[in-house]
Amino acid sequence: MSDKPQSNFGARTSKPQDETPPAPFSSRINVDFFGMSEKGLVRSNNEDHFLLVRVGRAVETVLTNLGEAETLPGELFEESGYGMVLADGVGGEAAGEVASRQAIYTLLSLALHTPDWQFRWSPKEKNTVMWRMKDRFRRINDALLRDAAADPRLRGMCTTLTAAVIYGNGLIISHIGDSRAYLLHHGKLIKLTQDHTVGECLVQDGTHAPDDPLVIELRSLLLKALGSKEGEGEPDVYERILENDDQLLLCTDGLTDMVRDADIEAIMNSSRSAESACRSLVDRALSNGGHDNVTVIVARYSAPAH
Repeated sequence: MSDKPQSNFGARTSKPQDETPPAPFSSRINVDFFGMSEKGLVRSNNEDHFLLVRVGRAVETVLTNLGEAETLPGELFEESGYGMVLADGVGGEAAGEVASRQAIYTLLSLALHTPDWQFRWSPKEKNTVMWRMKDRFRRINDALLRDAAADPRLRGMCTTLTAAVIYGNGLIISHIGDSRAYLLHHGKLIKLTQDHTVGECLVQDGTHAPDDPLVIELRSLLLKALGSKEGEGEPDVYERILENDDQLLLCTDGLTDMVRDADIEAIMNSSRSAESACRSLVDRALSNGGHDNVTVIVARYSAPAH
């Protein structure tokens, strides 16, 4: 037996939380999401566009001589998140179609140029994401105005834009116009956004009921949209904590003008997947007249028990 004294170097001691790898969190979340868009039965072209993305970061151990207690070759640490956005364009001829497409494309480009993507939101990181969403909407507004000034065919184009980001159990929604976001929570449909329309203002100030003929007539008259006025484009931004089995719905007014909220709730509760919910919602809008383009995104959130 060797008389050489035993070293305590490398022995485990109590460490600050950020000096050891965190337990998996966002990568254990599952979001079943789907989207679809139809031009409807009356319009000649589709001025709606949508985009679904999955984002992530990963660290994989390729080779090491650390002990098994520290890490193992082939070990993979992942973070993941989800992004959803839709836009309903407004304008003569093809201008609305261009506005909605360009708004989403510009939003994606701005996000891809961001040098640091925020994962594992503390209040600081969440505030950063919310500030960036506001800033990106303003820059999209400026870009649409610039493009319209350069091409007379695009003059007057503008678009709604509703975007949602999910990281772990955090949800952030940024919204301008009358495309909506809903949450199905414990089987009940909750409207998360407020329409930026004259009709909605009449309801909010308490002077008219939602089913008042004047409200219905003015519910499509936009007060705010991207590309409409220089120096504007300020969105509403919302945050929420998601729970297991929550469902998120983003939709253009081609759905909500054709299908009652109670029917939307029933369809989402009875559907077995995000895809089947989307198809059923679009089919119902078309069967009720399909007077406008209709675009729907459904995201079904699933979180493992702790």
